[in-house]
Amino acid sequence: MSESTEVAVRHSRVPATVRAMRPRQWVKNLLVFTAPLAAGRLFEPLVIQGAALAFVAFCLVSAAVYLFNDVRDVEEDRQHPTKRFRPIAAGELKPSTALIWAAVLGSGGLALGFVVSLPLGITIVVYVALQLLYSAYLKHLPVVDLAVVASAFLLRAIAGGVATGIPLSQWFLLVAAFGSFFMVSGKRYSEMKALGSDAGTRRSLTRYSESYLRFAWMMAAVMVLISYSLWAFENRGDGTLGVPWTAISIAPFTLGLLQYALEVDAGTAGEPEDVVLHDRVLQGLGVVWLAVISVAVFF
Repeated sequence: MSESTEVAVRHSRVPATVRAMRPRQWVKNLLVFTAPLAAGRLFEPLVIQGAALAFVAFCLVSAAVYLFNDVRDVEEDRQHPTKRFRPIAAGELKPSTALIWAAVLGSGGLALGFVVSLPLGITIVVYVALQLLYSAYLKHLPVVDLAVVASAFLLRAIAGGVATGIPLSQWFLLVAAFGSFFMVSGKRYSEMKALGSDAGTRRSLTRYSESYLRFAWMMAAVMVLISYSLWAFENRGDGTLGVPWTAISIAPFTLGLLQYALEVDAGTAGEPEDVVLHDRVLQGLGVVWLAVISVAVFF
């Protein structure tokens, strides 16, 4: 973190409690809209309502998980070049206060999930349980830690389907699963490249090597591209104006994957949400992909 960024964090007008909930990372919760989008039903009133409520529920429970994790990892975070500025590690927010907020937010998110639908409530319970196990023990196990973090992304995508009653195809689940693993293994690779395995910020990093993590994210990238391509060709049908839009969407999807891989290879994808929010090329490719896939599924 640069000196100017450090000063900005210290003088932020956003309350420490809100910053500790990591609202920037709530962008991950937009994954709940992917199942309705892929099914071409995103703009149906009941579907958009269910997906929106699932989004809110995941924002609440993920904020609770972040607070709990930051209390538990406070000593490790203080050794990290950027995480040491998080409110709890920096001493701006008392751990006891953070845990109270975590209990309130977590309870609210779980309650909302069960109000929307029983399957959504169960999905959120599984998400919270895995995150608590991860924080307590699983994050220290190599490979397992990658799978658990990737499952958090996958469960968000699944939540969008169960909250709206949309069946999830095998291709959707494969793309979501390998896409999640690609982002998580890329995150670990970036951390390894930027900080080294002996920085003391994450115990599991000592069991990895750069070559292994590179293999992991490259394998995941290949699998997600193959899965997406198979879905696209299987569903191309007779598109609008006779154009196979789903097949065409493979091009911007592949370029977006390569652009994100560029950030991973450079060691700058330690925070995936920052890449999504700041990489203009990636955003442009995302807009093109969204436009093409919207024509494919809605028309």
